[in-house]
Amino acid sequence: MTQATQLWPGEGRELAGHWPDALAPDRLGRLPYDTPFLACDLSTIDSRMARLQAALPGVRPHYAVKCNPSAEVLRRLAALGAGFEVASLGELELLLSLGVPSRDVLFSNTIKPGSHISAAAAAGVTRFAFDCESELRKIAARAPGSSAYIRIRVDDSTSRFPLSRKFGAESRDARALMLLARDCGIEPYGVTFHVGSQCSTPSAWRSAIASVGRLLHQLAEDGVQLTMLDLGGGFPARYIEPLPPIEQYGRAITTAIDELLPYRPAVVVAEPGRYLVAESCVMVSSVLGREVRAGEEWLYVDVGVYNGLMETQQTLNEWSYPLWTSREDHQTARLIPFTVAGPSCDSADTMFLATSLPATMDIDDRLMIGSAGAYTLSYASNFNGFPPPTPVYLG
Repeated sequence: MTQATQLWPGEGRELAGHWPDALAPDRLGRLPYDTPFLACDLSTIDSRMARLQAALPGVRPHYAVKCNPSAEVLRRLAALGAGFEVASLGELELLLSLGVPSRDVLFSNTIKPGSHISAAAAAGVTRFAFDCESELRKIAARAPGSSAYIRIRVDDSTSRFPLSRKFGAESRDARALMLLARDCGIEPYGVTFHVGSQCSTPSAWRSAIASVGRLLHQLAEDGVQLTMLDLGGGFPARYIEPLPPIEQYGRAITTAIDELLPYRPAVVVAEPGRYLVAESCVMVSSVLGREVRAGEEWLYVDVGVYNGLMETQQTLNEWSYPLWTSREDHQTARLIPFTVAGPSCDSADTMFLATSLPATMDIDDRLMIGSAGAYTLSYASNFNGFPPPTPVYLG
């Protein structure tokens, strides 16, 4: 059996992780909304943005739209001065509809439909990522005269969600690809990398920046100086396990830039997603049923894998969200292990194994899932006729 998700990290049964005051469990338990709903506190995004900018002075965050594409979140981040990173024309069109200028957008998907490149260029986007020759030639054909930044493969072994198998040019190929960009009439603009989503090790950025430094040295020999360094994403949010503070990440990155690069590029950006929005939301669900199956206690709730909790499947049921309940006795009741499943008729719709919850749990009780602002709405579907959670903005 996989490791249990922890409801309370100690005998005192304190709330785990970060739970915004505006989303206090006693308040959520009384709200009149039908479940499932996603309660959001936008002021949490304000504080996370401020803390990230203080930790990385001179680095402009470009929010990864895929993480949570709600218009309210995007408007809030735009008002805070964020740029944005998109992976598709659909994400770009959403930003443009909200008044985000195209100059503030990076198109960081390294393999894009040609029609998306053409439409993005027509809308004024000038900066496109690539990691192979075929994509570079596609950009040259569809967005002539634009600027290209190469994504290099780096070590992402200390992240919860590695990405390097699917994306990233090998370091030994990056120099030739950037020179080919110049030959194709595309500006060799920058370099980017991604240490993997939810990276728990600040030194991962130092290792990646060392690879960037070697590329910058090589290109300097060819008379090429890059304008942009994109630090990618991977900055983690707090769920259950303790993490280094963002200030430790900032120190590691700042020191690496100063020590390992032959020059500091004029534009330095990052692509945070989870760090900015995960802790701003709590998913509120209701218990639909409780059964004993093969000696295991099961709870069935009205939100599941297909309604926003896909990351529990991606991590083989080991993704640990902070949990709370609406029960009046939740601080005193005996805890027992439950398997928690979603509402659909798919057996894979099972989120948590051996999760400690009050033994008194019953139908219509509410189960609240903290740190649910990232990769929930964006993954949610109407599978089996069950709707995604309704976003509710409370702060």
